Amino acid sequence: MLLLDASVWVASGAPANKWHESASGLVRRPPGPLAAIDLTLYEVANAVGVRDRNPDAARALTRILQRRCRNRIVAFDAELLGVALEVAAEYDLSAYDAAYVAAARRTGWQLVSIDIRDLVSKGLAVTPGAADYP
Repeated sequence: MLLLDASVWVASGAPANKWHESASGLVRRPPGPLAAIDLTLYEVANAVGVRDRNPDAARALTRILQRRCRNRIVAFDAELLGVALEVAAEYDLSAYDAAYVAAARRTGWQLVSIDIRDLVSKGLAVTPGAADYP
């Protein structure tokens, strides 16, 4: 299972993004099932709908996310928050990034991100082009 963070979903819908091709390929033609955490919906809505001032695109992208992930959207709970806080402290991450790492660890899914500095460079995630199923 591939757990895509918000950066991948946002890039998949942004042709000007340098990661667009690999992100959209992964979203449109996944090599297997995709997953997300519920936080992803809010992050995508914020990035596309608020920051980019494109609420229609945000609604469309979150609908695609929900269709692709179906029942594989992990709900953030108290246990996951506890693990996320530990991960955040260990790797100097935001609670948001740490939530993805915590969810990936709990489920055994591969985290996919284009956050090179905070996730990929620390070995916590792979880029869309490197994502693969075992």
